[in-house]
Amino acid sequence: MNTLGASGEPFLFIIDAGMKQPEIHKLNNIPQGIWYSTPLMSNRSGGQRYSKPISLGKTPVSFEKYSAAFSTVMEHIRHGNTYLLNLTFPTRIVCELSLEEIFRASIAKYKLLYHNHFVVFSPEIFVRIKDGKISSFPMKGTIDASVPFACDTILHDEKETAEHNTIVDLIRNDLSIVSDQVRVTRYRYVESIKTADSELLQVSSEITGELPPGYESRLGDMITGLLPAGSVTGAPKKKTVEIIQQSEPYDRGWYTGVFGVFDGEQLDSAVMIRYIERDDQGLVYKSGGGITYMSDPVREYEEMIAKVYIPVG
Repeated sequence: MNTLGASGEPFLFIIDAGMKQPEIHKLNNIPQGIWYSTPLMSNRSGGQRYSKPISLGKTPVSFEKYSAAFSTVMEHIRHGNTYLLNLTFPTRIVCELSLEEIFRASIAKYKLLYHNHFVVFSPEIFVRIKDGKISSFPMKGTIDASVPFACDTILHDEKETAEHNTIVDLIRNDLSIVSDQVRVTRYRYVESIKTADSELLQVSSEITGELPPGYESRLGDMITGLLPAGSVTGAPKKKTVEIIQQSEPYDRGWYTGVFGVFDGEQLDSAVMIRYIERDDQGLVYKSGGGITYMSDPVREYEEMIAKVYIPVG
């Protein structure tokens, strides 16, 4: 990434959650089977509307299994080892669409299909770089839009506000490692996301910093220095990642990693959430949410399941 950035060579990058098997591909040499779509550029045009509703059969982990992991996290919170942790689980799903069809049908800012192994349709920007500025847009806070006064409810929820503020502070500190004059340029704005059978509201903020001259030759150092993404780990980041590995009974793999494109001048990237993976037994949807000292296990379990959806127009 450093070498390609310095030479102005456009490329695609895909980095897994553990940063164990990253892939970098020049845009003029993308392997067959990798499709991507971002606001900056894409190698696949348009979505595809389906005349019938897209249904998902969901088989989440039992509440007992979720509750056991939740209790482990809360014990660490009580001991001060973490104060925000993103706890995730896999949910078995049944869907009549193939991963390729899901890529085409889903409506999202960022989409990635990787060799019929997994598909991502993410609403969450990781970082954008343009005109010497780097911006991050952490997303924290989700509510069903059908809840009465949903927008006011999510914006005034004490737990959600505390969680969001923690991530904004974490990302602000992360950006300060690679840029100067870091500031929050938009705070807690709400966006709507339509799913196959409902509508969700999600809360984000925008944080921006100024990059030094010649930053293009350090793109790889900058991106990997910001990983793993704070919005899908927690704070303090290093210790929280250790607790996640103890608490989650599976390997995240590519889920909650990042992918993005560099066009020779600008960079745009996403956190790989809203993620479906194929394994030997079928399809798995990975999802989760942030846990704080104010979290209720039933609400968090329900939020994890509510995030198992395909966004459609």
